[in-house]
Amino acid sequence: MSRFVDKLPLFDRRPSPMEEAEGLPRSGYLGQLHHHQYYQPHSNMLPLEQSPPTSTKHTSVTLAQLLKRVNDARSGSSTPISSPRYTIELGGSKPESVSSESDDHHSDDGGSEGQPRALVLKFTDLTYSVKQRRKGSCLPFRRAAADEPELPAMRTLLDGISGEARDGEIMAVLGASGSGKSTLIDALANRIAKESLHGSVTINGESIDSNLLKVISAYVRQEDLLYPMLTVEETLMFAAEFRLPRSLPTREKKKRVKELIDQLGLKRAANTIIGDEGHRGVSGGERRRVSIGVDIIHNPIMLFLDEPTSGLDSTSAFMVVTVLKAIAQSGSVVVMSIHQPSYRILGLLDRLLFLSRGKTVYYGPPSELPPFFLDFGKPIPDNENPTEFALDLIKEMETETEGTKRLAEHNAAWQLKHHGEGRGYGGKPAMSLKEAISASISRGKLVSGATDGTVSVAASDHSAPPPSSSSVSKFVNPFWIEMGVLTRRAFINTKRTPEVFIIRLAAVLVTGFILATIFWRLDESPKGVQERLGFFAIAMSTMYYTCSDALPVFLSERYIFLRETAYNAYRRSSYVLSHTIVGFPSLVVLSFAFALTTFFSVGLAGGVNGFFYFVAIVLASFWAGSGFATFLSGVVTHVMLGFPVVLSTLAYFLLFSGFFINRDRIPRYWLWFHYISLVKYPYEAVMQNEFGDPTRCFVRGVQMFDNTPLAALPAAVKVRVLQSMSASLGVNIGTGTCITTGPDFLKQQAITDFGKWECLWITVAWGFLFRILFYISLLLGSRNKRR
Repeated sequence: MSRFVDKLPLFDRRPSPMEEAEGLPRSGYLGQLHHHQYYQPHSNMLPLEQSPPTSTKHTSVTLAQLLKRVNDARSGSSTPISSPRYTIELGGSKPESVSSESDDHHSDDGGSEGQPRALVLKFTDLTYSVKQRRKGSCLPFRRAAADEPELPAMRTLLDGISGEARDGEIMAVLGASGSGKSTLIDALANRIAKESLHGSVTINGESIDSNLLKVISAYVRQEDLLYPMLTVEETLMFAAEFRLPRSLPTREKKKRVKELIDQLGLKRAANTIIGDEGHRGVSGGERRRVSIGVDIIHNPIMLFLDEPTSGLDSTSAFMVVTVLKAIAQSGSVVVMSIHQPSYRILGLLDRLLFLSRGKTVYYGPPSELPPFFLDFGKPIPDNENPTEFALDLIKEMETETEGTKRLAEHNAAWQLKHHGEGRGYGGKPAMSLKEAISASISRGKLVSGATDGTVSVAASDHSAPPPSSSSVSKFVNPFWIEMGVLTRRAFINTKRTPEVFIIRLAAVLVTGFILATIFWRLDESPKGVQERLGFFAIAMSTMYYTCSDALPVFLSERYIFLRETAYNAYRRSSYVLSHTIVGFPSLVVLSFAFALTTFFSVGLAGGVNGFFYFVAIVLASFWAGSGFATFLSGVVTHVMLGFPVVLSTLAYFLLFSGFFINRDRIPRYWLWFHYISLVKYPYEAVMQNEFGDPTRCFVRGVQMFDNTPLAALPAAVKVRVLQSMSASLGVNIGTGTCITTGPDFLKQQAITDFGKWECLWITVAWGFLFRILFYISLLLGSRNKRR
């Protein structure tokens, strides 16, 4: 039977699916035929323009009329499909070959047994289990209560799931929360580790390489992971720059974005920011369509969606599924999970798979739901949504002792009775996987570069070798293109959230002002020396504490990064470098702000050269501190976990820096911590910058009694004591004699193992090391796969 959607060419009858959706009746195809259990399947309905006018008098549809429509539809669907019907261009589509003998018509039960399909995603006996732990099982002293049921060691999330999805159709996975919908979508999208998932997933009968699947497919998460301060058009444009090759001119990328905005019905919201809790932006339905648009910008061959209608009202949800129907009609395989579709949405779905606790309880087209449940002894009442009835029945059965076991067994018997052993509904691939990918690319899938405004036919020459995992590039753009796009996007986000930098600058200025007023114009007395020590210790540790705000920067966009890198939008190294480039200018500003506030006010030594060295070491401290916080943001998964780690670790660094206890007094088993302390090197650097001049004297004559009990003696007594010491030692020590120079004081503090320039470069090296570790953490911690 010909499908309803095949009689509505996507690009020539209506300007966009959104306008098409507005013209459809709210009751959907099921609402028109709800007067009989065996209503006509949606694929047999005529387009709205061709529907016969209905009389004002309400009449029911008879069984004879239904059978006549079925026979009429079958009479025109006996011929198999031929070449692809549309070639997708940046500007739309145009028919390649449309004839009465080659129309892409399928029967509602999945097509005749010999009907070929271009792409068939088949999954067989998928089984996935995870370890199950009892609450509090990590406590060794906890014992299970006598009445507490014993939990099995493994929990099965998928239990022998089989089926197939085909190009031109939408396969929907339904079930209650916890039934395994998202898990199945992850399994089909290769987001579960191979060693954990049992069974097979093939495309056109062939297993597919993981890297190749990333190139030809897209995965839309349930959450809308978007940058809130970017507009809709900017969001899609950046996606185009990531996913479309640089050989495609910028004007063509913009044209592709404009066409996609029209297709998604986002024209009015194109210049509106996405928004978040603190910034008003687009609506929930528009945000959901933007999330889909980001992943379909390159026109993927396969599209996986995890509950794309979650949280949307009925109209917005219908518009989203209408867009997905258009994508499927253009030659894509669309697999989605959905919680509870309305009548209208059900009219757009081609294949349903109901799950209950990991088991299949129904698999087939929507039209077979009434006879399926009638045969089970639970007929669907008139005027009731079949999916709502099915989900309610499944939920009710799950509360029983044996659960949905009877329904699962009935489904297995039903499949065997009506569809034979294969349970594939006769969908046979017309070509091999490589040939199918080549044909899809020739129809405009996986948009490649062109200069004439159309999509280049990368594989239209069938004599050329088809693409494979080795011939399809893992990343569309080179490294420097990715880094440039990421840097530009990050600068836009930073520019539109100036309050983040302003608050950080204010914190640095306030800290500098407080330190400047407390340590105002220190002298060169022994007290001044001790006060300088306190100033340097507080100042250098403050640099690191103010860098802790770098922790939530990556955590706030962690899942956006995971979504974009899951399907090779850009390299992780590109992200790390762009992240570093964007953050560095603010560090320079903060360094100069702190140095200008404190250096001259405190009265530090060195003049102009000393000032610029002080700026350099403050900048190096900011650099190392932000690198440390960035690295931790790649390791921890939540900001509430990260802040205690950052703050406590910095406290340990200050403790072992050499300020509270000299290096030669630290126990040998803790000496390693002294050398990995981030505060040690900038602290010693500014100390040497201040006390490195041997001509400066900090203790003269009677000043040697300062900071001792003798400091309370009268000045005359101190002079006599000094004269007595001179006579005893045989050395003339007067009131102006220099007792301790700067280098002498550095020796007393055990600051002798590194020079000031060595300390500067070591601090800079720490910053590079932490960013390398951040890159490694992204490699190891962002696999986007379940275990």
